[in-house]
Amino acid sequence: MITDVRVPLEHHQPYSSTYEQMLEKVRYEGAYPTRERAEEAVRLILSGLGRQLTGDERVDLAACLPLEAARVLTAQIPDTQPLSGWAFVKDLAARSGASLATTRWDTGSVFAAVTAHAGPDLITRILHQLPTGWALLFGHAELNPAA
Repeated sequence: MITDVRVPLEHHQPYSSTYEQMLEKVRYEGAYPTRERAEEAVRLILSGLGRQLTGDERVDLAACLPLEAARVLTAQIPDTQPLSGWAFVKDLAARSGASLATTRWDTGSVFAAVTAHAGPDLITRILHQLPTGWALLFGHAELNPAA
């Protein structure tokens, strides 16, 4: 369902309990003062991730996430050239106007919740698809490139 941003907030359908739980996990991981701040981080980071992922990994990740989060991820058109992990953080910081440190913090907080939904096998597949520097964003050691 596409929502009209002009509709007063009280007329929007409530979020699913799984999305609420995801927001609470992000709020806890990021030590955000409000759920709204956690949701801002989720939307920013998942939008950015949606511009980087393609193929089965994108579809499988969307299937693991709560519907509201999956919509944010899949609403983005993937870039033709994926960014390195550091370039991803710099791009999001430029888009949001936040500092690099804040954006890196937001990324780690959101990716902790994404990992909880996706599981280690899918995260490993995602990391194999993306350029270097992404493993650290997900709280993992950098993977060795295939020889």
